[in-house]
Amino acid sequence: MTPARTPLSRDALAPLARAALGPTRRLDTVTRLHGGSKKGVYRLTLDDASTAIAYVWSPDEDYWDAPPADPRDPFSHASGLDVFTASHERLTALGIRTPSLLFADPTHTHLPADAAIVEDLPGGTLEELLRRDPHAAAGALKDLAATLTAMRAHTAPRFGKVALVDDGGSVHGASCEAVVRDRALRDTEEAAAREPRVAAVHDRLDHRLHELFAAVRPRVRHSVVHGELGPDHVLLDADGRPALIDIEGLMYFDAEWEHAFLQLRFGPHYEALRTDDLDEDRLRLYRLALHLSLVAGPLRLLDGDYPEPGPMRGIAEHNLERALEFVRR
Repeated sequence: MTPARTPLSRDALAPLARAALGPTRRLDTVTRLHGGSKKGVYRLTLDDASTAIAYVWSPDEDYWDAPPADPRDPFSHASGLDVFTASHERLTALGIRTPSLLFADPTHTHLPADAAIVEDLPGGTLEELLRRDPHAAAGALKDLAATLTAMRAHTAPRFGKVALVDDGGSVHGASCEAVVRDRALRDTEEAAAREPRVAAVHDRLDHRLHELFAAVRPRVRHSVVHGELGPDHVLLDADGRPALIDIEGLMYFDAEWEHAFLQLRFGPHYEALRTDDLDEDRLRLYRLALHLSLVAGPLRLLDGDYPEPGPMRGIAEHNLERALEFVRR
């Protein structure tokens, strides 16, 4: 059995906190927040009761055990300070709310890993508010819809991670839809090796992916998308305004990819975010690809020592049922 990973201690994070927040402040307590699978997220509470959030990107905090990321792959493992700061700069330039970056340490001076300190927003997640009081979340959903509109308005002639495209780089793949199809074919292969129900319909899923891909018409411009924008990746500030987190995967891509994910994660609340000018052919391909990704990814994560296996199994099971619907029609 793989030994449990040990969260960073107050003493380990104290030098980073001093560098970010000043030598006169004392770090009182450190709490590792739940849910992170690619980086460690720690709430730092100081001696004056103020708080900040530390992000730590290190192998000990990354449960995916992924190979080194190829930035030319739009869906490569999005983890690290470089993609975080590039995404933060792009969102900030667009006027999109995200927790303020207070300090970044790319030199590993204060920890033997990439690290950053950002503001701690007090309003909790949009997911929590939707569960507790959907009526009270109406304003945040309206603001989030405006955020999505602003992101979609900023386009680029190439697709790929913001960090790459904004620096003039190019990606692998002929088009967004080709990259999605090829990734979905790999996800099907990988899921079939772990799940007999996928293996039983492997060829039918492959055929359906090719069929849906063939219906998609070419596109030459792409907009900013978060890529995994569920309500758990939206924090609320003191005024109840939404702020995007887990932004390392920010890329120029098709808005349909974003909306396929939004529809899946927001469920009945998606109506507040819906837009009517999306390409239905792209949406169909992207929905199936997304379901297959959310089967293969969680099953792969469960091969390791991820500390919350129950929710991951639930994600895989739900998306398996949704993917199978595409070959039962």
